[in-house]
Amino acid sequence: MSDTQATITIYGAEWCPPCHTTKAYLKSRNIPYEYVNVDEHPDKGREIAEKTGWTAIPIIRIADEYILGFDRPKIDGALSANNLV
Repeated sequence: MSDTQATITIYGAEWCPPCHTTKAYLKSRNIPYEYVNVDEHPDKGREIAEKTGWTAIPIIRIADEYILGFDRPKIDGALSANNLV
């Protein structure tokens, strides 16, 4: 376990309902995150797609773990594993 806090990034778009759900879920738990709008930053969208092999959104990065879509059990597991809850 690390002494530094894990970084959370959500790669998504404003038209994506699961992206909104993911942001609302983290916000409801007072968990800070960075949001990257892939429509406004297509280079970052291509970069994360190349890294993960996924072209759907949201892609959530919690520390070194990537999660595709709003998968609450996986998100909760990654948050716990990284001492964020």
